[in-house]
Amino acid sequence: MGRSRKGRDISGWLVVDKPAGITSNAVVNKVRWALGAKKAGHAGTLDPEATGVLAIALGEATKTVPYITDALKAYRFTVRLGQATNTDDAEGEVIATSDLRPTDAEITAALARFTGDIEQVPPQFSAVKIDGERAYARARAGEEMEIAARPLYVDSLELIARPDRDHVELEMVCGKGGYVRSIARDLGQALGCLGHVVRLRRVWSGPFDAEDGIGMELIEELARTPDLDSYLRPLEEGLADLPELRTTQEGATRLRNGNPGIVLTSDAEYGDEAWASLDGRAVAVGIYKAGELHPSRVFNT
Repeated sequence: MGRSRKGRDISGWLVVDKPAGITSNAVVNKVRWALGAKKAGHAGTLDPEATGVLAIALGEATKTVPYITDALKAYRFTVRLGQATNTDDAEGEVIATSDLRPTDAEITAALARFTGDIEQVPPQFSAVKIDGERAYARARAGEEMEIAARPLYVDSLELIARPDRDHVELEMVCGKGGYVRSIARDLGQALGCLGHVVRLRRVWSGPFDAEDGIGMELIEELARTPDLDSYLRPLEEGLADLPELRTTQEGATRLRNGNPGIVLTSDAEYGDEAWASLDGRAVAVGIYKAGELHPSRVFNT
């Protein structure tokens, strides 16, 4: 029989304002330890040098992670013009340079090419799997790979500031799977001046804002105390983009047993994905059909 995982059965979201210099997995491990939680995971990786929203799901909230990773998210980032690196960020080696510097008007015009439904090639140094192996592992070994382009929806991409001729600050709102480093690389190529990311911050992700996040220093300060629990947000926040359907005690019992349950009110249409609640607490996620929710995920809260 397998060994059971130790820790508290604690559920909810902890929104972390991730600092630079730490991996997303290291943040998850620190949060799990600090809260003494049995189960934790994050809703979307940030590069080690990136900062901003890293939403950590605990316990039953891990079942809502896909709804945050699929949600729109915003990034503010600075691009260094005139240099390309092998990692598409400041951590890599400069592999090409250019003296060309586009005007603000030229940059703004070029940004339009990167909005809507686009195709994006991930960086060579990325977690994409190539023949079962991470691309970054092969890149570190000196291999240059052909990585297939992937679809990305970009809701907006705007020029925010131009601190000097070598740098531009941009803000992008996009869907799942976007690589900001690829945007910087491809924009630099489109402008003929080359470019790479030097600073990156995730401003918000779905319902979670960086300004509401807790810092790592405070997490360590409050670790293993009830005060840290007060920063937890309900798992239901991870379902903010889905319609909420109220159910009865009998309906909740059926749903928790994996059966269709009656819902009392609904803004959902037939076939929509929605979630059922009882007294404001999530019971299940599923498909709404003619007054019933057919569950696909059940919450043990």
